[in-house]
Amino acid sequence: MSTKSHRGVDTAFSRDYSHSRCGRCSLISRPNFSLSLHAQRLEEAAMTQLTTGTSSQAYTSTADFEAAYNTLHATYATHKTKDIRWRKWQLKQLWWLIVDNTDAICEALHADLGRTEAEARMYDIADVKKDIKECLDNIDVWAKGHAAEGAGFLMGRLGGAWVRRDPLGVCLIIGAWNFPIMTLLSPLCPAIAAGNCAMLKPSELAGATAELIVELLPKYMDNSAIRIATGGPKETGLILERKWNHIFYTGGSKVGRIIATAAAKHLTPTVLELGGQAPAIICKSANVDLAAKRIANFKIANLGQICVNVNHIIADPEIYDAFVARLQHWLEHFLEEEAENPWLARIISPGHYDRIHSILSSTKGRILTTGPHDPSRNFIHPTIIADVTFDDSVITSGELFAPLIPVIKADLPAALDTLAPGSKMADPLALYIFSNSQPEIDNILPQTSSGGVSINDLAVQYGVPGAPFGGVGESGMGAYHGKWGFESFSHARPVVNLPLWLEGGMQWRYGRPTIAKLSNFDTAKATWKRGETLEQQSSGQKGWFGWLW
Repeated sequence: MSTKSHRGVDTAFSRDYSHSRCGRCSLISRPNFSLSLHAQRLEEAAMTQLTTGTSSQAYTSTADFEAAYNTLHATYATHKTKDIRWRKWQLKQLWWLIVDNTDAICEALHADLGRTEAEARMYDIADVKKDIKECLDNIDVWAKGHAAEGAGFLMGRLGGAWVRRDPLGVCLIIGAWNFPIMTLLSPLCPAIAAGNCAMLKPSELAGATAELIVELLPKYMDNSAIRIATGGPKETGLILERKWNHIFYTGGSKVGRIIATAAAKHLTPTVLELGGQAPAIICKSANVDLAAKRIANFKIANLGQICVNVNHIIADPEIYDAFVARLQHWLEHFLEEEAENPWLARIISPGHYDRIHSILSSTKGRILTTGPHDPSRNFIHPTIIADVTFDDSVITSGELFAPLIPVIKADLPAALDTLAPGSKMADPLALYIFSNSQPEIDNILPQTSSGGVSINDLAVQYGVPGAPFGGVGESGMGAYHGKWGFESFSHARPVVNLPLWLEGGMQWRYGRPTIAKLSNFDTAKATWKRGETLEQQSSGQKGWFGWLW
């Protein structure tokens, strides 16, 4: 009988890598087992994250998880995932999983987050397709490796010094609830491209989406190499007890710390895509209307539940009133249709709704544009809060992840103080600068640290082809997108093969070390003068012939 993979992928190759479609983790009653320390901490971190009730599925049992875990390790030991043909095949299968089931994905995202079809296609589906295509277009070059730069004649020319990229092994990918498709499947792309096996763990808060992925994954993907496990804090704690070759997590810093602690036990490398309190600094030279328009538009996307969204705004006193007025204008403009034709997303869970409503109720700021909140559907209306101070609860409560728009009146030095090393708001995932003064921008950048920066715009740093996306400090570690993701999921392994005929000229390396042999090792020579001042060094780098040095 001819064996065909889904969508008719070439039969010969499918036969080589055939796999059962019914061997996925079965979903039965939630298991009872003693909580690990990681699970206890995850339970505490999830106290405010109540489930949405969008899924009727039970969680993966302990026995089924263990079986899946062992299967992944057994598969990786066969080396089949290292075959470039297999990697391309799986990336193409992931493409068809998305394309064939776009309508079902949109419906699941609407059930979980109230997301419209247009938003689902724009944010979740388009991003994953872009990542798949980029991996397919570049995998041959990325996987080939490269010559070791600066290896010299002996190691480079004669030894053929080469840096190859090897897969890490069995990887764990933990997705987030705000973009449950993208944060799960986008990291899967470089994981596959690099030749790894993968265990996917979707967020339990986005239950409808998790249920759909559990159904679709074994229909399209190689079930011996890519598995999915569902669960809450208890189950995730169990998952973290096992040894992984790489962990990729998207979510909050509190859980990120728990995952980093668990990974450290096994010296497991991690990528932590976290968040932080991303500020928008509105300088006195800024185009006030454009800044207000872009911020108002971005803050209503996914109802503010985006890791790179603006957390708070710091506007210069000279333009503060004008900015707040234009912000109010644009927010009301963008929300004109909401009353008659609701299209905004909703807050993910009752727990998050209560958290945001509590912050809004306790602020001492002046509430401007707002509207009716609806706890029955976890809806918080986008709200501008003016005259906010740095010690207001809306700022001190941490990352908002909400459609609240607090605006602080402060000059640039005060704004920079909040981002200084050691401050509670240092190292956000994103920093937004609105200024028409290049000297002003050049002054801000070296005094701040963030995962990325957009100037006079929002979130464009996220989608730059060839650029990494990731945090620093409190906002995470590691990066992905394109080649950066491939490198995160692979090991740079140098290989040298010196010809045997060199043996006659290398007798000096044998036996007792002597001063006479030192010249063969100590080959670095200074090309600068002793006692140079900073000014002399700088002046020495100028001139027509500076490139020679």
